[in-house]
Amino acid sequence: MLLIATAAMLTVSTSSCAKVYGSPDGPEPAVHAPESPPTAAFDGLPARIAQATDAAAADGATISIAVLDRVTSQMLSNGNNQLVGIASVAKLFIADDLLSQESSTPLSSGDRQALDSMLRSSDDGAAETFWAARGGETIINGVAGRYGLTSTTPPSDGQWWDTMSSASDLVHYYDGLLSGSGGLSGERAEIILNDLAGSTATGTDGYPQRFGIPDGLFAEPVAVKQGWMCCMDGSSWMHLSTGVIGADRRYVMVIESQQPSDDATARETITQAVKTMFPSGRIGA
Repeated sequence: MLLIATAAMLTVSTSSCAKVYGSPDGPEPAVHAPESPPTAAFDGLPARIAQATDAAAADGATISIAVLDRVTSQMLSNGNNQLVGIASVAKLFIADDLLSQESSTPLSSGDRQALDSMLRSSDDGAAETFWAARGGETIINGVAGRYGLTSTTPPSDGQWWDTMSSASDLVHYYDGLLSGSGGLSGERAEIILNDLAGSTATGTDGYPQRFGIPDGLFAEPVAVKQGWMCCMDGSSWMHLSTGVIGADRRYVMVIESQQPSDDATARETITQAVKTMFPSGRIGA
Protein backbone atom coordinates (compact mmCIF):
# COMPACT_ATOMS: atom_id res chain seq x y z
CA MET A 1 0.00 0.00 0.00
CA LEU A 2 1.40 3.33 -0.94
CA LEU A 3 0.77 6.73 0.54
CA ILE A 4 3.85 8.50 -0.90
CA ALA A 5 5.81 5.81 0.86
CA THR A 6 4.67 2.28 1.42
CA ALA A 7 1.69 2.34 3.75
CA ALA A 8 3.06 -0.79 5.22
CA MET A 9 1.17 -2.30 8.05
CA LEU A 10 2.31 -4.16 10.92
CA THR A 11 3.88 -7.13 12.49
CA VAL A 12 6.13 -9.92 11.11
CA SER A 13 8.17 -11.12 8.23
CA THR A 14 8.56 -14.75 7.40
CA SER A 15 11.99 -14.20 5.93
CA SER A 16 13.41 -12.32 8.95
CA CYS A 17 11.84 -14.26 11.74
CA ALA A 18 12.80 -12.91 15.16
CA LYS A 19 10.81 -14.21 18.06
CA VAL A 20 9.32 -11.59 20.35
CA TYR A 21 10.34 -12.19 23.97
CA GLY A 22 7.94 -14.59 25.58
CA SER A 23 6.49 -16.01 22.37
CA PRO A 24 4.73 -19.28 23.28
CA ASP A 25 6.02 -22.55 21.91
CA GLY A 26 2.47 -23.72 21.27
CA PRO A 27 -1.18 -22.88 21.93
CA GLU A 28 -2.22 -22.26 25.50
CA PRO A 29 -5.65 -21.72 27.04
CA ALA A 30 -7.06 -18.25 26.56
CA VAL A 31 -6.54 -16.11 29.65
CA HIS A 32 -9.85 -14.47 30.47
CA ALA A 33 -8.71 -12.75 33.66
CA PRO A 34 -5.21 -12.38 35.06
CA GLU A 35 -4.65 -14.10 38.36
CA SER A 36 -1.92 -11.78 39.63
CA PRO A 37 -2.93 -9.81 42.72
CA PRO A 38 -3.17 -6.02 42.37
CA THR A 39 0.17 -4.28 42.75
CA ALA A 40 1.48 -0.76 42.61
CA ALA A 41 2.46 -1.33 38.96
CA PHE A 42 1.34 2.14 37.92
CA ASP A 43 3.11 4.05 40.70
CA GLY A 44 4.78 7.07 39.15
CA LEU A 45 3.50 6.20 35.69
CA PRO A 46 1.33 9.33 35.17
CA ALA A 47 4.42 11.52 35.58
CA ARG A 48 6.43 9.34 33.20
CA ILE A 49 3.61 9.43 30.62
CA ALA A 50 3.69 13.23 30.81
CA GLN A 51 7.48 13.18 30.49
CA ALA A 52 7.30 10.91 27.43
CA THR A 53 4.63 13.11 25.83
CA ASP A 54 6.65 16.27 26.38
CA ALA A 55 9.88 14.71 25.11
CA ALA A 56 8.15 13.50 21.95
CA ALA A 57 6.62 16.95 21.42
CA ALA A 58 10.08 18.51 21.71
CA ASP A 59 11.08 16.30 18.78
CA GLY A 60 8.04 17.40 16.81
CA ALA A 61 5.92 14.31 17.44
CA THR A 62 2.34 14.11 18.66
CA ILE A 63 1.64 10.91 20.59
CA SER A 64 -1.40 9.16 22.04
CA ILE A 65 -0.97 6.72 24.94
CA ALA A 66 -3.36 4.40 26.78
CA VAL A 67 -2.39 1.63 29.23
CA LEU A 68 -4.86 -0.70 30.98
CA ASP A 69 -4.31 -2.87 34.07
CA ARG A 70 -6.90 -5.62 33.62
CA VAL A 71 -6.70 -6.63 37.30
CA THR A 72 -7.54 -3.23 38.75
CA SER A 73 -9.40 -1.90 35.66
CA GLN A 74 -7.24 1.22 35.93
CA MET A 75 -6.47 2.89 32.62
CA LEU A 76 -3.97 5.71 32.27
CA SER A 77 -3.54 7.93 29.23
CA ASN A 78 -1.96 11.19 28.18
CA GLY A 79 -5.37 12.60 27.33
CA ASN A 80 -4.90 12.49 23.56
CA ASN A 81 -7.61 10.24 22.15
CA GLN A 82 -7.49 11.53 18.60
CA LEU A 83 -8.88 9.50 15.73
CA VAL A 84 -6.26 8.16 13.34
CA GLY A 85 -6.07 5.87 10.35
CA ILE A 86 -4.84 2.69 12.01
CA ALA A 87 -2.95 1.15 9.09
CA SER A 88 -2.24 -2.57 9.59
CA VAL A 89 -3.84 -2.68 13.01
CA ALA A 90 -7.05 -3.01 10.99
CA LYS A 91 -5.85 -6.55 10.24
CA LEU A 92 -6.92 -7.45 13.79
CA PHE A 93 -10.50 -6.65 12.84
CA ILE A 94 -10.25 -8.58 9.57
CA ALA A 95 -8.96 -11.65 11.44
CA ASP A 96 -11.60 -11.30 14.15
CA ASP A 97 -14.37 -11.17 11.54
CA LEU A 98 -13.04 -14.25 9.74
CA LEU A 99 -12.77 -16.27 12.95
CA SER A 100 -16.18 -15.17 14.21
CA GLN A 101 -17.76 -16.65 11.07
CA GLU A 102 -15.73 -19.85 11.03
CA SER A 103 -18.55 -22.06 12.28
CA SER A 104 -20.62 -21.19 9.20
CA THR A 105 -17.76 -20.41 6.80
CA PRO A 106 -14.79 -22.65 7.68
CA LEU A 107 -11.34 -21.44 6.75
CA SER A 108 -9.35 -23.59 4.39
CA SER A 109 -5.78 -24.51 5.26
CA GLY A 110 -4.66 -21.86 2.79
CA ASP A 111 -6.89 -19.28 4.44
CA ARG A 112 -5.45 -20.12 7.84
CA GLN A 113 -1.92 -19.75 6.55
CA ALA A 114 -2.85 -16.40 5.01
CA LEU A 115 -4.47 -15.26 8.27
CA ASP A 116 -1.36 -16.21 10.24
CA SER A 117 0.85 -14.36 7.76
CA MET A 118 -1.42 -11.33 7.89
CA LEU A 119 -1.09 -11.09 11.67
CA ARG A 120 2.48 -12.29 12.16
CA SER A 121 4.06 -10.72 9.08
CA SER A 122 1.51 -8.02 8.23
CA ASP A 123 0.86 -9.52 4.83
CA ASP A 124 -0.98 -6.84 2.84
CA GLY A 125 -1.92 -9.26 0.06
CA ALA A 126 -3.78 -11.49 2.50
CA ALA A 127 -5.58 -8.49 3.97
CA GLU A 128 -6.62 -7.30 0.50
CA THR A 129 -8.06 -10.72 -0.37
CA PHE A 130 -9.99 -11.10 2.88
CA TRP A 131 -11.22 -7.48 2.78
CA ALA A 132 -12.69 -7.93 -0.68
CA ALA A 133 -14.20 -11.33 0.11
CA ARG A 134 -15.79 -10.28 3.39
CA GLY A 135 -17.42 -7.07 2.22
CA GLY A 136 -14.97 -4.37 3.22
CA GLU A 137 -16.55 -1.89 5.61
CA THR A 138 -19.02 -4.56 6.78
CA ILE A 139 -16.07 -6.08 8.65
CA ILE A 140 -15.37 -2.90 10.62
CA ASN A 141 -19.01 -2.22 11.41
CA GLY A 142 -19.50 -5.79 12.64
CA VAL A 143 -16.45 -5.85 14.90
CA ALA A 144 -17.13 -2.35 16.25
CA GLY A 145 -20.68 -3.39 17.09
CA ARG A 146 -19.68 -6.63 18.84
CA TYR A 147 -16.98 -4.95 20.92
CA GLY A 148 -18.79 -1.67 21.57
CA LEU A 149 -16.11 0.43 19.87
CA THR A 150 -17.68 3.88 19.78
CA SER A 151 -14.99 5.75 17.83
CA THR A 152 -14.04 3.05 15.31
CA THR A 153 -15.38 3.60 11.80
CA PRO A 154 -14.84 2.13 8.33
CA PRO A 155 -12.51 3.97 5.96
CA SER A 156 -14.18 6.73 3.97
CA ASP A 157 -12.16 5.78 0.89
CA GLY A 158 -12.77 2.02 1.10
CA GLN A 159 -9.11 1.25 1.83
CA TRP A 160 -8.78 -0.96 4.91
CA TRP A 161 -5.64 0.78 6.14
CA ASP A 162 -7.63 4.02 6.52
CA THR A 163 -9.98 2.48 9.09
CA MET A 164 -10.31 5.07 11.86
CA SER A 165 -10.00 4.41 15.58
CA SER A 166 -8.58 5.78 18.83
CA ALA A 167 -6.19 4.55 21.52
CA SER A 168 -9.02 3.95 23.98
CA ASP A 169 -11.07 1.95 21.47
CA LEU A 170 -8.09 -0.24 20.60
CA VAL A 171 -7.42 -0.92 24.29
CA HIS A 172 -11.10 -1.81 24.68
CA TYR A 173 -10.84 -4.20 21.73
CA TYR A 174 -7.93 -6.12 23.25
CA ASP A 175 -9.66 -6.27 26.62
CA GLY A 176 -12.78 -7.69 24.98
CA LEU A 177 -10.73 -10.19 23.00
CA LEU A 178 -9.14 -11.46 26.20
CA SER A 179 -12.34 -11.55 28.24
CA GLY A 180 -14.54 -12.94 25.48
CA SER A 181 -16.97 -10.04 25.75
CA GLY A 182 -16.58 -9.32 22.03
CA GLY A 183 -18.12 -12.67 21.18
CA LEU A 184 -15.05 -14.52 19.95
CA SER A 185 -14.56 -17.88 21.66
CA GLY A 186 -11.43 -18.47 23.73
CA GLU A 187 -10.09 -20.96 21.22
CA ARG A 188 -10.45 -18.53 18.32
CA ALA A 189 -9.15 -15.57 20.32
CA GLU A 190 -6.11 -17.70 21.06
CA ILE A 191 -5.35 -17.94 17.34
CA ILE A 192 -5.03 -14.16 17.16
CA LEU A 193 -3.06 -13.87 20.41
CA ASN A 194 -0.61 -16.63 19.49
CA ASP A 195 0.01 -15.02 16.11
CA LEU A 196 0.68 -11.67 17.76
CA ALA A 197 3.03 -13.31 20.26
CA GLY A 198 4.90 -14.78 17.30
CA SER A 199 5.31 -11.51 15.43
CA THR A 200 8.59 -11.14 13.58
CA ALA A 201 11.23 -8.45 13.29
CA THR A 202 10.12 -7.16 9.89
CA GLY A 203 6.98 -7.17 7.80
CA THR A 204 6.65 -9.02 4.53
CA ASP A 205 7.63 -5.75 2.84
CA GLY A 206 10.85 -5.62 4.85
CA TYR A 207 9.82 -2.75 7.14
CA PRO A 208 11.28 -2.96 10.71
CA GLN A 209 8.47 -3.51 13.20
CA ARG A 210 10.00 -3.88 16.63
CA PHE A 211 9.42 -0.20 17.38
CA GLY A 212 7.38 0.92 20.37
CA ILE A 213 6.21 -1.87 22.68
CA PRO A 214 8.53 -4.76 21.60
CA ASP A 215 11.80 -2.82 21.94
CA GLY A 216 10.56 -0.56 24.74
CA LEU A 217 9.23 -3.34 26.98
CA PHE A 218 12.11 -5.65 26.15
CA ALA A 219 11.94 -7.55 29.46
CA GLU A 220 8.24 -8.48 29.14
CA PRO A 221 6.43 -11.17 27.16
CA VAL A 222 4.41 -9.24 24.56
CA ALA A 223 1.90 -10.00 21.82
CA VAL A 224 1.78 -7.08 19.40
CA LYS A 225 0.22 -5.70 16.26
CA GLN A 226 2.06 -2.79 14.70
CA GLY A 227 1.02 -0.26 12.11
CA TRP A 228 2.77 2.44 10.08
CA MET A 229 2.25 4.61 7.06
CA CYS A 230 3.23 7.87 5.43
CA CYS A 231 2.20 10.55 4.62
CA MET A 232 -1.45 11.33 5.18
CA ASP A 233 -0.77 14.98 6.04
CA GLY A 234 1.90 15.29 3.39
CA SER A 235 4.93 14.85 5.63
CA SER A 236 4.38 12.86 8.82
CA TRP A 237 5.11 9.23 9.54
CA MET A 238 2.43 7.50 11.62
CA HIS A 239 3.50 4.60 13.85
CA LEU A 240 1.11 2.58 15.99
CA SER A 241 2.20 -0.06 18.50
CA THR A 242 -0.53 -2.09 20.20
CA GLY A 243 -0.78 -5.25 22.22
CA VAL A 244 -0.96 -7.38 25.32
CA ILE A 245 1.83 -7.40 27.90
CA GLY A 246 2.84 -9.81 30.65
CA ALA A 247 2.98 -13.57 31.11
CA ASP A 248 -0.58 -13.49 32.46
CA ARG A 249 -1.71 -10.96 29.83
CA ARG A 250 -2.50 -8.50 32.57
CA TYR A 251 -1.77 -5.29 30.66
CA VAL A 252 -2.96 -3.80 27.39
CA MET A 253 -1.15 -0.88 25.80
CA VAL A 254 -1.63 1.31 22.74
CA ILE A 255 0.76 4.05 21.67
CA GLU A 256 0.52 6.08 18.47
CA SER A 257 2.89 8.71 17.12
CA GLN A 258 2.79 11.14 14.22
CA GLN A 259 6.03 12.92 13.37
CA PRO A 260 7.23 14.94 10.37
CA SER A 261 10.56 13.19 9.99
CA ASP A 262 12.20 10.24 8.30
CA ASP A 263 10.88 6.79 9.21
CA ALA A 264 13.89 5.74 11.32
CA THR A 265 13.65 8.87 13.48
CA ALA A 266 9.91 8.35 13.93
CA ARG A 267 10.45 4.73 15.01
CA GLU A 268 13.07 5.82 17.53
CA THR A 269 10.73 8.47 18.95
CA ILE A 270 7.89 6.04 19.68
CA THR A 271 10.28 3.47 21.14
CA GLN A 272 11.92 6.06 23.36
CA ALA A 273 8.50 7.13 24.64
CA VAL A 274 7.85 3.57 25.83
CA LYS A 275 11.31 3.39 27.42
CA THR A 276 10.67 6.67 29.24
CA MET A 277 7.42 5.27 30.61
CA PHE A 278 9.01 1.94 31.62
CA PRO A 279 12.77 2.50 32.09
CA SER A 280 13.37 -1.04 33.37
CA GLY A 281 11.77 -2.60 30.30
CA ARG A 282 9.01 -3.99 32.49
CA ILE A 283 5.65 -2.78 33.80
CA GLY A 284 5.68 -2.39 37.55
CA ALA A 285 9.35 -3.31 38.05
